[in-house]
Amino acid sequence: MKHKGIIFSYVAADWIAAGLSWTSLYFLRKKFESIKYGYDLGFHTDSNFIAALLFIPLAWICFYAMWGMYSDVLRRHRLREIGQVLATSLIGNIVIFFLFLLDDELPNYNYYYTTFSFLLLAHLSLTLILRLSITSRTVKKIQSRKWGFPTVIVGGNARALNLVDEINALKKSPGFLFKGYLKINGADEQLSSRLPLFGKYPSLPSIIEKYQIEEVILSVESGDHKELEVILALLENYNVRINIIPDTFDILSGNVKMTSVFGVPLIRLNTLLMPSWQFSIKRIIDIVFSAYALIILAPLLIVIGVLVKATSTGPVFFFQERIGRNGIPFQIIKFRSMRLDAEKSGPQLSSTNDSRITKIGKILRKTRLDELPQFINVLAGDMALVGPRPERQFYIDQISKINPHYHKLHRIRPGITSWGQVKYGYAENVEQMVQRLRYDLLYLENMSLAMDIKILFYTVVIVLKGSGK
Repeated sequence: MKHKGIIFSYVAADWIAAGLSWTSLYFLRKKFESIKYGYDLGFHTDSNFIAALLFIPLAWICFYAMWGMYSDVLRRHRLREIGQVLATSLIGNIVIFFLFLLDDELPNYNYYYTTFSFLLLAHLSLTLILRLSITSRTVKKIQSRKWGFPTVIVGGNARALNLVDEINALKKSPGFLFKGYLKINGADEQLSSRLPLFGKYPSLPSIIEKYQIEEVILSVESGDHKELEVILALLENYNVRINIIPDTFDILSGNVKMTSVFGVPLIRLNTLLMPSWQFSIKRIIDIVFSAYALIILAPLLIVIGVLVKATSTGPVFFFQERIGRNGIPFQIIKFRSMRLDAEKSGPQLSSTNDSRITKIGKILRKTRLDELPQFINVLAGDMALVGPRPERQFYIDQISKINPHYHKLHRIRPGITSWGQVKYGYAENVEQMVQRLRYDLLYLENMSLAMDIKILFYTVVIVLKGSGK
């Protein structure tokens, strides 16, 4: 409830700031018009003003949402607030100026500079004042320990004990609310006197769910690297922040980055794949492109559907359960390219000369046209245009035994096409699926809109050349 209340406060503040700054600018523009024509035009409002007063604040709120200014609201701080408001105000007001103000009838061109400067300063100052008041209130509640983030420590060594004592001794809390700790090998008796012991680290997932954990602090010894890999794999399906207590080498090598003067030195693992605004644009592109594609390609879809129905027995579409973002199952939609009894003996991967594939299915799979119905999955929010290809749980279990990092792919929506799909096409066995996984993990670590565009380009080339596997 705290999150929703704070988000509502930010949205209301932004709406008020945008509305007041636009209203003030309207009166200034009327004054400039009066100077140009030599008589007082008055300050009456009209339908255009009312429409703009509704549209412009809404546009600002959408713009802020794209920048991630309504996400993770309990962790916003004043420097971040100032930086984001400065950047968004400059960009947004430049756009407003060229869209709505450049055709104003003014005494001379110098008044355009005055108009833009007034709008920028009014919007910037009002937004900052209102937002900083909300952010400052949140920061004070966290520093005074009224609010915080449920935290669990993994590792019961002396460094963990020192960290707990250091944080508890701070006058201004960094926000960690310790619920307990899990041991890796041994446990410090003094730490057990300060925090509840929840058992060993394999029970970490159940502890996260039971106590709604938001922060995990890892206190790992140099000999526990194998355990660390397992712990990170356990955390991949959970939306938690991961911190590591550094040793002297980490500090000297520059790996420790302090974000608060009053905080404690921790290494924060970067789990942010792309900036929030890029994720927002990626989703907008997914929706617009998919809707447009389904409309434009409707005749082709009908033709393919007729051919599938006419050349083999069974339905036009093929539905199958796949695992999507955050490990949630969904039904993937494809044009059927195999016989109805293709998996009568259980799950099987296709091969180059697979007798189960129909004649029209071979063409569809080579050109990737069997994937076109998945634009519906994209619109439904189960998939994206670009992302790791979704797999069945049956094969995920086998892949994970060889490479436990597979579950990292569940952090994002699976895609119609992917880097691994472009490189390998349809995998014929688990070994090829593991090889393809390398490219999907590389995509995950290098996600960007530019990367998506490159993958889409090569996918189009494969479709046109019919060179898919």
